[in-house]
Amino acid sequence: MTNEAIYRRLIEEGFNRGDLAVVDEVVAAGALEHQRGLANGPDGAKGAIKYLRRAFPDFTLTIDEVVSVGDKVWARQRGGGTNTGSFAGRPPTGKKAFIDVIDVCRFEDGKMVEHWGVPDQLGMMVALGLIQ
Repeated sequence: MTNEAIYRRLIEEGFNRGDLAVVDEVVAAGALEHQRGLANGPDGAKGAIKYLRRAFPDFTLTIDEVVSVGDKVWARQRGGGTNTGSFAGRPPTGKKAFIDVIDVCRFEDGKMVEHWGVPDQLGMMVALGLIQ
C-alpha cells in the first residue's frame, strides 16, 4: 500500500467514519505529533477523532489535493460539520461550519511516524460565531 493510500485510509475510515481501530494499523506507536494540543502516537490521532466527532457528529474531511513524494504526504482538505457538541470549551452552536486543513505526514514501513497539522482553528471559531 502506498503512503498516500495509507493516509487516505486514516482520513476516510478514521476521521470520516470514526473507526478508531484503523489508527492502530496506520499510525506507529512512537509517531511524533507536531500539531498543537495532540498527543504522540496512535493516542493523539484517536483523541483528535473522538474530540472532533463529539463536537461535530457528522464531521467529514474532504481531500482536495494530495501530493506524495518519497516518505512524505502533503494534503489540502476541507473539514467540519454541524456543531452539536462542546467545541473549544464553548457550548454547541448548532451551526454547520467547514475550514481548510493542511497536513504533512512522514511514513516508515507502512505507518505514519510524524504529523504536522495546520487546521484553521480561528476560522472555525469565527464560522461558529464564537468570536468575531
